[in-house]
Amino acid sequence: MQIRDLPYADPGRPDVRSGPRLLVWLSRKQWTGLGQAMAWGVVHMTAVALFPLAVGLAVQAVSDRSGGRLAAAGGFMLVLGALTALGDMMLHRRAVTNWIGVSARLQQLLARKAAELGAALTRQVAAGEVVAVSTGDVEKIGWFVEAQSRFASSALTSVGVCVALVVYQPALGLVVAAGVPVLALAVLPLLPHATKRADEQREKAGRATELASDTVAGLRVLRGIGGEELFLSRYRLASQEVRKAAVHSARMWALIAAVQVVLPGLLLIAVVWYGVGLVRDGRIGVGELVTVYGLVTFLLFPLQQFEEIAMAYSFSRPSAQRTARVLALRRPTAAESDGESHVVPTGGLNDPASGLLAPAGQLTAVVCGDPDAAGRLADRLGGHAADDTGDLPSVLLGGTALNGLPRETARAAVLVQDKDPVLLSGTLAELLDVPASGAVAAEAALSAAQCGDVLAALARSSADGPGDPMQARITERGRSLSGGQRQRLALARSLVTDPEVLVLDEPTSAVDSHTEARIADGVRSLRKGRTTVVFTSSPLLLDRADRVVFVQEGRAVAAGSHAALLHSDPAYRAVVTRRTDDEADLGLLEFDTSEQIGESA
Repeated sequence: MQIRDLPYADPGRPDVRSGPRLLVWLSRKQWTGLGQAMAWGVVHMTAVALFPLAVGLAVQAVSDRSGGRLAAAGGFMLVLGALTALGDMMLHRRAVTNWIGVSARLQQLLARKAAELGAALTRQVAAGEVVAVSTGDVEKIGWFVEAQSRFASSALTSVGVCVALVVYQPALGLVVAAGVPVLALAVLPLLPHATKRADEQREKAGRATELASDTVAGLRVLRGIGGEELFLSRYRLASQEVRKAAVHSARMWALIAAVQVVLPGLLLIAVVWYGVGLVRDGRIGVGELVTVYGLVTFLLFPLQQFEEIAMAYSFSRPSAQRTARVLALRRPTAAESDGESHVVPTGGLNDPASGLLAPAGQLTAVVCGDPDAAGRLADRLGGHAADDTGDLPSVLLGGTALNGLPRETARAAVLVQDKDPVLLSGTLAELLDVPASGAVAAEAALSAAQCGDVLAALARSSADGPGDPMQARITERGRSLSGGQRQRLALARSLVTDPEVLVLDEPTSAVDSHTEARIADGVRSLRKGRTTVVFTSSPLLLDRADRVVFVQEGRAVAAGSHAALLHSDPAYRAVVTRRTDDEADLGLLEFDTSEQIGESA
């Protein structure tokens, strides 16, 4: 795999049964790149390991006054230098490629999961947790998978050096071969403590990230109520807790690093002390002692790789566990796509759980006294809401269960626009360039959503003066626009899509009454003959609906026209008019009296 091949055509189906299983799955997916990195790592480390041998040969040649052997040793050094440079360069290239490849695969999987779950994702996992997983956790997992190749090459080279030392100089080689495993395993008792501290740091960092996300998202409201400083002080406190946890964790890793320096130093002292005695006794030459000393010094480098792989696993294991938990989320009873095209079902939309029925080809308005319950019901109509128990029956479209359809088919059939739609940065033309039937032109959708003033504002905002509003840029989340302007552009985007069923949750809550009336007429005209469901309590929208359904405590308790429900249902009247029962009865009496006077006249 090369970086130019990203993104993957298919990132695969991960093993999400546990964090370690996810790590194993990622390693198998990257096995070609890991194998190449390991091979180049062996070339690099073998060349470095052989330098002491070349130096020893040179020293021995000088001691024996042999010019030929000295020249051969010099040529050997040049070859080893070239191999060291080549191996190091290629190892770095493959290591970075592996890291980016693993990170890209995980980010694609997370993006696919977010698209699959939609709004249900943040109901099952906190938004701050999703952000932390898709940034910091992805990097830690990529680090561990990439480090495996360097660890494997270090382990192979270390074993080879120890065997070579035993063969080359058995007396000193046995001391080194016995000491290296002890050095590599000496840090194991410290790892559980280091992992625990790293987990505490990650947990506190996740809470701080979530707090920061909430603060930024609600900054305008916080400024309005004067709570900005309160939330900033809370974030400062959370940030300091993260700093203290990071220092606490760093101290343990510093101790592990110190152990990895002190113990090899003691081994090196023991080898030199023992080797000097052997030289004095004439059992080995000076060049052989220099070679053994250089090889033992080289072994300090692979030992650092052992420390790194231990640290990488300690950080990546909890990260992989969290990532696996997010990737394991599923749409309840949703069918998986088999790669074949499926016909989008047609007909009315029926929710057996609530009793809500939206007849085919009609504009149905839904009145719900609880806005949060309305949002959950809107998501359910689109097949997005999560039902952990699995007890609720699926929503039916023309008699076909939405949860029984592949995700792509269900999304093509029913489009849900929530009450707080997001506008991505880019031009207006790019915003409206969405999968669509092609039956609704962008101009018609913008006109129906009453976006004339928005187009004029976008045209004026161009740096080059008034120009084509379709090429005007929209800032991140549409922050340069007012709430009503963002809402109307989002409505136009939904209308362009022209789905079989369009579900709108409070699409006009941020616009004035005159604009709202024109939007109601525009949507009714543009969606004529198409099934449309609007969650609203606005009389202007309700009066233009073909059918109004009143939902109370999760059940559809009444249905009819807006005028009929105003007369017959006090609870409906109270929700729509926002009056108490006594006020509503008085208002109805006045309405009936005026109507009778008009008839008499």
